Amino acid sequence: MKKLLEELQQAALQRETRRHFLHTCSTGIGAMAMSTVLGSCGFFGESDKKGVVGTQVPGSGEREPMDVRTAQFAGKAKRVIYIHMAGSPSQLELFDYKPELQKYDGKDCPQSLLEGKKFAFIRGVPKMLGPQAKFAQRGQSGAWISDYLPHLHRVTDEITFLKAMHTDQFNHAPAQLLMHTGSARLGRPSIGSWVTYGLGSENDNLPGYIVLASGGKQPDAGKSVWGSGFLPSVYQGVQCRTDGEPVLYVSDPAGMPRDIRKGTIDAISEINRQQYDEVKDPEVLTRIAQYELAFRMQMSVPDAMDIKGEPQYMLDMYGVDPNKGSFSRNCLLARRLVERGVRFVQLFDWGWDAHGTDTSTALDLGFHDKCRQSDQAVAALLTDLKQRGLLEDTLVVWGGEFGRTPMQENRDGQSLPFKGRDHHLEAFTVWMAGGGVKRGFSFGETDDIGYYGVKDKVHVHDLQATILHLLGFNHEKFTYQFQGRPFRLTDVAGKVIKPILA
Repeated sequence: MKKLLEELQQAALQRETRRHFLHTCSTGIGAMAMSTVLGSCGFFGESDKKGVVGTQVPGSGEREPMDVRTAQFAGKAKRVIYIHMAGSPSQLELFDYKPELQKYDGKDCPQSLLEGKKFAFIRGVPKMLGPQAKFAQRGQSGAWISDYLPHLHRVTDEITFLKAMHTDQFNHAPAQLLMHTGSARLGRPSIGSWVTYGLGSENDNLPGYIVLASGGKQPDAGKSVWGSGFLPSVYQGVQCRTDGEPVLYVSDPAGMPRDIRKGTIDAISEINRQQYDEVKDPEVLTRIAQYELAFRMQMSVPDAMDIKGEPQYMLDMYGVDPNKGSFSRNCLLARRLVERGVRFVQLFDWGWDAHGTDTSTALDLGFHDKCRQSDQAVAALLTDLKQRGLLEDTLVVWGGEFGRTPMQENRDGQSLPFKGRDHHLEAFTVWMAGGGVKRGFSFGETDDIGYYGVKDKVHVHDLQATILHLLGFNHEKFTYQFQGRPFRLTDVAGKVIKPILA
């Protein structure tokens, strides 16, 4: 081990030219230039003005990046489970009941709905499409929910529905980026990264931000939707696999005793601390934290991700096969993770793009199957969290990236063989539960056919502002200095949806 440390120190001495350059630039015009360059690279982030409860990185004079932090004010929520149905489920088959739309089923779409509008696929004059599901009022709140979601009926009174959501993007990748990073372009931090940057983690042995994906594919926007952008990379989401080893290569290699691995980590961390003292790059602190977290994760991650110890009645409640990865399994894992102090759990489930091109996406076929695959687990998650006393301070968010049109999709002016809806900017539904929102409440309305929001419209940035507010942050003041100006999740827009707050 002594020899390894000597070799690493020798490598550090080879950076003499860079050290000399940085020292030369420490005064005068050189200092101004280097400050601009390093600041634009994110090296000099905004100092933490909220106060941090936690220990310092040994020898660095800096606090651990994931130590628990104090929010700007007392929030109702301490953690978030965000369930994103990638591809965007049709609100008109699930939550936004429009009996008037049935009267127009099969008729040509009025020109007034087409003029000046852009669609992803519709061309010419499409036919209107009535609801494919049956609706009824559920729970004491009387919320309209379709028969596609029979299990969700049981927990209706825990939910706040946002019925008049709208967005700026009608293609999947930019719409997903806007929903999760506040911008349709690459490079911004995800909401989970903002939250862990602001609050840290309550478990030193698990990542503060964990991602679980199902449905066979990644979201269309890729891993950028849980990336850290210009924030230090310690705040990016850690994707865990639900089959096999949860995190690849986190285990010790064969023949590597744990004490030797610990000594190796300590030696690498010492060299990294020396480098941080030289350049004050926060990514060096990230490197230290990630090496040490990976060592601790060797014990904690397998335990958190192993559901074999869950009682059979719990597996049955979620509809989980313990030997298979699935969305249902991920919902159960989400409860296990927040129970252990993980700050932000993101579930992505691919396959909700309800086009009429084939049976896998058609509203009355593949889309209906997706509902059956997810409905029981989502209802079980809310029930489980409530029974354990976790729902009160755990915010659960469910939704897609945009809505679906009340007219049937066509392609190049030709009808499709199955029933489907095109992407839609103007109206969709997102719901929230727990964590400081009202129980059994609906906010916002769309017109008689579900085309436009006509009352209490909510933009994507409003949703983001509200999530941050529930966690104890003023979205306008929760910023990070980058490239010469303060950035925030909500860009230059957004307002808190105060009527839904409990």
